[in-house]
Amino acid sequence: MHDGDRGCPKCGHTETETDEISTTGGGLSKMFDIQNRSFQVVSCTNCGYSELYRGQSSGNMIDLFLG
Repeated sequence: MHDGDRGCPKCGHTETETDEISTTGGGLSKMFDIQNRSFQVVSCTNCGYSELYRGQSSGNMIDLFLG
């Protein structure tokens, strides 16, 4: 990749997909398997490289992912 190019940090591809996952925290939530933490996932549709984001809008996440 050249300076100024935007795209996947691994392969430079510019198409992404987003999804959401939920995970357990620590302590009692882990003991009772309460999934109280949610993350947005942005993945490259070419190579599959993914990054997790918490508390971001989908537009901001994609901008951060693509650079």
